[in-house]
Amino acid sequence: MGGLKKPRKKYLAGKPKRLWNRQLLLEELQLVGEYGLRNKKELWRARAYLKWVVRRARSLLSMTAEERAPLEMPFKERLYKIGFIEDPNVPLDRILSLDVRAVLERRLQTIVYRLGLAKSIHHARQLIVHGHVAVAGRRVTSPGFLVPRELEDKISLIQ
Repeated sequence: MGGLKKPRKKYLAGKPKRLWNRQLLLEELQLVGEYGLRNKKELWRARAYLKWVVRRARSLLSMTAEERAPLEMPFKERLYKIGFIEDPNVPLDRILSLDVRAVLERRLQTIVYRLGLAKSIHHARQLIVHGHVAVAGRRVTSPGFLVPRELEDKISLIQ
């Protein structure tokens, strides 16, 4: 039968070019501690996702108004449903100014902690990994699950 395929990296675009930049290391360390990430790969994955969003917004801005019109609103609505932007009618320039905190705030681990279901951000991660958290009645064991806006109020603890 053969062995399992080696999984591909999901953070290729998010990995910093200069790994030993002191300011970047301190910033990453602060984010890892603040959001309770397991390692920097989780941060790099969030940066890669954000980079995809910004790249898509930049490509939309480079189009003419006629080409952009049918593509812009579905893109903004998708970002609104995920929870990255507060209003689907924001200009594309505002999407370019998003930072990695916008992605990290939408993680299940962060939302469980912000809702008060856990004592700390690390406790929230442990509850999720051990299977004590459900989203819309379904058990989720991935702390990096990006919670859409409509499921945010359907997070509960399983005993």
